[in-house]
Amino acid sequence: MNPFVRALALLIAFFVAAPMFIVIPMSFSSAASLTFPPPGYTLANYINFFSDPNWTEPLINSVIIGLGTVLVTLCLAIPASFALVRHIFLGRELFNLLIMLPMIVPTIVMALGYYMYFGQLRLVQSYLGVILAHSCIAMPMATLILTAALKGFDRSVERAAMNLGASPFTTFRLVTFPILRPAFTVAGLFAFIASFDEAVIALFISGRDRATLPRQMFNAVRQEADPTISAASSFLFLLVLAGVCVWLAPQFVRRRSGTTRQPLENGATNTAAAAS
Repeated sequence: MNPFVRALALLIAFFVAAPMFIVIPMSFSSAASLTFPPPGYTLANYINFFSDPNWTEPLINSVIIGLGTVLVTLCLAIPASFALVRHIFLGRELFNLLIMLPMIVPTIVMALGYYMYFGQLRLVQSYLGVILAHSCIAMPMATLILTAALKGFDRSVERAAMNLGASPFTTFRLVTFPILRPAFTVAGLFAFIASFDEAVIALFISGRDRATLPRQMFNAVRQEADPTISAASSFLFLLVLAGVCVWLAPQFVRRRSGTTRQPLENGATNTAAAAS
């Protein structure tokens, strides 16, 4: 790799990761407000984060809403992706544009629209309302991931299964789904992240009883410089890091086992050749 490109990549990575070198130390600060560098170190912020209902309830709400968003998004994105990739119908381009619209429209405009529309349906301050709103903003990314996977999918395996007598549902369950499982997993992961990280729409429609963690963090910064917010931020960062490690660990193990198996096979081949 070009040394200049490598240096530029390292600089960008440092710029992106630099806030973590401030937030994580502040999460252990003993100060009564957000202060850097910390005057002392303590676990009081983490204890407060996991014991104070003002923080634990929004965390639980975010998890519930995130899982509901994953379910609704996949139930909508999977058939939409199959329709866009495998079928030609009138209004196909318009349908694709409508799915991608949340990526174009500003979030504040969508939040205001959801607030007015869901208010008439009495979905404001409810789990269902927030899940539906978050599913709309997660649909574009999930659909892009699934359509990209479907375009590279070899349909000959499906035809072979149908020729052997499998029904369309059985073919999807035993052939299509196992092959596309990584794409489904990534689409669901992005939907969960989009929901868990969203704050603007939650400010409009989640309400006090269904407040999400990003909304609580925003309120903590706006109303008082509660140092617990640094513990919440560090927890989210470590959660994402753990998710990435869990996702990469099987690939690393397979790669290591593959590289280990190859020298063993070569050694066995060389030994057999020498013996003969």
